[in-house]
Amino acid sequence: MRTLLFVFALAAALLAQEPPAGGGRGGRGGPGLREFLGLGPAPDAAAAARGEKLYVPNCGFCHGDKAQGASGPDLVRSTLVLHDEKGELITPVLREGRPDKGMPAFAAMSADQLSDIAQFLHLRVELTANRGTYRTQNIVTGDAKKGEAYFNGAGGCAACHSPTGDLAKIGGRMAPDQVQNRFLWPGGGRGGGGGQKATVTLPSGEKIAGTIRRIDDFTVDLTDAAGAQRSFNREEGAKVEIEDRLVAHRKLLEKYTDDDIHNLTAYLVTLK
Repeated sequence: MRTLLFVFALAAALLAQEPPAGGGRGGRGGPGLREFLGLGPAPDAAAAARGEKLYVPNCGFCHGDKAQGASGPDLVRSTLVLHDEKGELITPVLREGRPDKGMPAFAAMSADQLSDIAQFLHLRVELTANRGTYRTQNIVTGDAKKGEAYFNGAGGCAACHSPTGDLAKIGGRMAPDQVQNRFLWPGGGRGGGGGQKATVTLPSGEKIAGTIRRIDDFTVDLTDAAGAQRSFNREEGAKVEIEDRLVAHRKLLEKYTDDDIHNLTAYLVTLK
C-alpha cells in the first residue's frame, strides 16, 4: 500500500513538469510520463465533479465526504480503488454492493453515473498523493489578548524580545504559520553556526572568546573581541563551547500548552 501511494506521490510531482500533450519528451515522441509510471489516464475533472454530487449523499456518510473514511473504510487507501483504472473494479462493487459488510447496492444508477463516482475516487487519490495541492489551514485561532499576557508574563518572552524592537511588524513580514514555526522550532533552518558567541579552549589552556564566522567538525573560525579573524583546528584539540541563545525557547517547548501556542501566535500576528 505504501509503495502504491509513493508511486502516486512521485507521479504527481513529476506530472507537474510534464510538457503539454503532443510535445513528447525531449522531442522524441516517446510515451507519456503516466504510461511510463504504469498509471492509467488522468481522472476526468468534469466526470469527477458529477461523481462528487452522487458520492457525497450516497457514500459520504460512511466513507467521508473526501473519501478518507468515517464509520466506513478510507477509500483513498483502498487497494481496490488504487488498482482500478477505468471503473472496471469500482463499478461492480457499487452496482452490487456488499450486503455482508453493510454496503447497499446502487443498482438503480446508470453505468455513466457509476463511472463518474469512480472518476471522483481516482481524483481524490491523486489530490491526496500530490503534496503540491496541500494548503495550510487558518492557524490563527487563539486569543490575542491572552497571548499578549503570556508574552509579558508566564512565557517570559519580553525578557529577550520586544514588539517594537526585534519583533516589530513581524505579523506583516511573515505568514501566521511561519510566525508560529519561529518559536516552536528554535534555531530551525540556521546552518554553519554563524553569529553565535563561542569560547575556544586550546590544548595549552588558553581561552579565546569571539563570534563564530563558520564552524564544522574540523575547524572553527572566529572573530575575536579585537576584531581579528582567527581559525582553530578542532582535530588538534581545540574545544568549542557555543553560547545557546535559544535555551529559554527550548525550555518552553516542554511547558507550552495548546492554548499557549495558539494565543501567542494570535498575538504575534497582530504586530504589523
